[in-house]
Amino acid sequence: MRKDVLVDRAHDAENDTERERLRALVTRLTDEQLRRPMPAGWTVAALLAHVGFWDARAIFALEKWARGIEPPPGDYEPEDPSWINDSAKPLCLALQPRDAARLALRLAEEADGRVEALSDEMVTKIRAKGPFNLARAEHRREHLDDIERALRT
Repeated sequence: MRKDVLVDRAHDAENDTERERLRALVTRLTDEQLRRPMPAGWTVAALLAHVGFWDARAIFALEKWARGIEPPPGDYEPEDPSWINDSAKPLCLALQPRDAARLALRLAEEADGRVEALSDEMVTKIRAKGPFNLARAEHRREHLDDIERALRT
């Protein structure tokens, strides 16, 4: 942990918590559980791939910022993401369940690592630009909650 932190970096701890929750889920789920249907035609594995997709989009934006290019807000946090989610859904469903789960975890690790490595200056700049969410945990938490509820029934 950094000792010279000047800005609120609570998102790093939240990201760590939800990433470890994702890791535990991916580790314990059977292939059958990964294939379990979810609402709106998703499966557990496809929903994990969806989470990974949004972490990949975050990585894309973070790479641009690292090169000194500010991505337009619509590139990473559109007001209505339903068209993106609906477009990516067939790809998420086409992945082998175990591959989708592992991919989600790998992308979470990469996204969180990039967020944690940001300087305080860059965190401040990204927050001022908005609406990019440094708390990758929020989206993960939402879908991990959905998956855990579905698996209890």
